This record gives sequence, structure tokens and C-alpha cells, in this order.
Amino acid sequence: MTQGISLAGAVTGVGSWPGTDPREAATIVLGELGRLPHLVELPARGLGADMIGRASALLVDLQLDVSTTAYRVVQRRGSVAKRATDLLNQDLDALEEAWESAGLVGADHVVKVQSVGPLTLAAEVELGTGRRVLTDPGAVRDFAESLGEGLARHAAEVTRRLGAQVLVQFDEPRLPAVLAGTLSGRSRLETVRAMPEPEALAVLEAALAGCGAVTMVHCCSADLPTDLLRRSSARAVGLDVSQLASADLDGIGELLDAGKELALGLVPTDAPAVPATWRDLARPAVTLIDRLGFPRTTLRTQVAVTPACGLAGASASWSRDALKLCAEVSSAFTDDPESL
Repeated sequence: MTQGISLAGAVTGVGSWPGTDPREAATIVLGELGRLPHLVELPARGLGADMIGRASALLVDLQLDVSTTAYRVVQRRGSVAKRATDLLNQDLDALEEAWESAGLVGADHVVKVQSVGPLTLAAEVELGTGRRVLTDPGAVRDFAESLGEGLARHAAEVTRRLGAQVLVQFDEPRLPAVLAGTLSGRSRLETVRAMPEPEALAVLEAALAGCGAVTMVHCCSADLPTDLLRRSSARAVGLDVSQLASADLDGIGELLDAGKELALGLVPTDAPAVPATWRDLARPAVTLIDRLGFPRTTLRTQVAVTPACGLAGASASWSRDALKLCAEVSSAFTDDPESL
């Protein structure tokens, strides 16, 4: 796997997409995201297609099924894991078909795949006892290693099918809550401790390193742990710009100083009541770079543009419009950022 992959100047989706038709989704995404398309997730298909269910198709030597409250670790592979694997294969088939139709086979292209990150996975999945995996440090490590190995296999399969390089995105929406200790127990007797940053970083690194690919970490929640992410090996950090507060600015600047690339979520996931132009949507990023004291050319050299988060809840028309707007914003950043 080459380490030459860069997100700078690219446009991509966060991951999820509306609807249930993988072929239609793959065709649209390839059409709108020529340089950095992604293998879409279609959670509207139900169990096994959501973010946690998808992981059951990726984990190695760990099995998940559903309980009455959540996904749970089980001894034998159940129907949900089988369904998740079938759905993932359908998505790969659809992307491969669209890839060949677009004439992309054999060219030097990059495709992005997504997975829930190890900390969010551990926060959402239950052990057989009903407690969160997060409450068992040994189990958390096992999950991180299993996920990394599974994603290495997944990336290799994508490369085999498409002849493309692979960027792996880890989605960690629960990361701030894991660090803050604000997750509730599954029962009144269970407490979920705050995980110290060094421990959380070690867990994240086990998965990042294990997948053997160029990686990014995406977190569209508030209180982005910028210091932890700066110390990680991830090439890029994805975030929802609307979630940033003044207290986050120094951390964002340190990410850029460290050479990290930023995938800035600038386009809303739902159609705004008042139609927005690309200039309206670009303004928060320009303001952010100006406040940090970086040259506006940073928008060209270290920034990619994405929707604020996944588009699973968007209408079919807005999901396409959102990607078009992302492309218009990115073009402005690339062509003449100083004029914005």
C-alpha cells in the first residue's frame, strides 16, 4: 500500500447514503466523486447494513448478533452477521460493476472505505453479560485488533476487484463520550469509566496500524479530541465544521501544523430552508483558516471537502445536490483560495 495518498483538494462523501439500491448509489457516487469515491453504506436496508452491523461482516474471529437492546458478542456466527456479509458483497459487486462501466479499471485511482472505529464499536456492542464491551479492557483490545485485521482483508479485496488504492476511514462519533465518561451503563449497577487518552490512543492505533492502509478518523460530534488525533498515525481527520467551538481552534491549528489533512464537513446533511450557494458554504472554512493565521492556500494543500456527516437521512435529490455543492466549494479552494 502506497503512502502517497492525499485528500488535499479532493471531494468525498462521509459514508452513508439514502435508499436501498447499491447499484444506483455506486453509479451516482462515481459520477459525482471522480477523484475520491467511497463505498457507500445503505443503512435503510436494516439490520446488518447500519454502522455497527456492518462491522459484523469485517471482524475476524469475533461474532456479533442482536439482543433486545443492542448488538452483542456471541459464540457462533448468526443470521445478522451472514446478512451483513451478503450486503457488503452486494455493495462491492455494485461498485465493481460501476467502476468497470466508468472505465476506471487499471488507472491510478483511490477509493475510500469506511468502518466504525474500535472505540465507538466497543461503546455500542454488548458482551454476553449485557455490559458494554468498553467496560472490559481486554475485550476492547481484542476488538481493535480484530477490526484492523478485518479491514486489511477488506481493503485487499477492494484493490483486487478495482485495481485501486484504498483509503480507510474510521468513524468515531462516540470518541468524545468515551473520553469524557458520559456513556450510561446498560443497567443501574453498571458504570462506564472515562477512558484516559493514552489508553484510547493505544486502542485506536491498534486498529489504524492493523489495517495496513492510509487512514483517516472521522468524528462529527462536538468536543473533538484534537490532541489525541494529532498524536495518532491517521493521515487525515474528518469533522463537522458547525460543531467547532472557540476552544477547539488551537487544536485544529496543531493538527494542521503537524501536517494532518482535514476533511471539512461544510455542506449540511439536509436541504437548508434557505438555499445556500457554494460561497455561503465555503465561508466557515475560510474564516477558520484566517482565524488560525494560516495562508488561504492551506485550503488547497491540506483540506478536502465533505458533507457535514452521512447522508442516509437526506432526500435522494439533496444527497446529489450536496455532493455537487461539495465539488463547487472544493474547486474554489483549489483554483483561487486567496480570492475567497
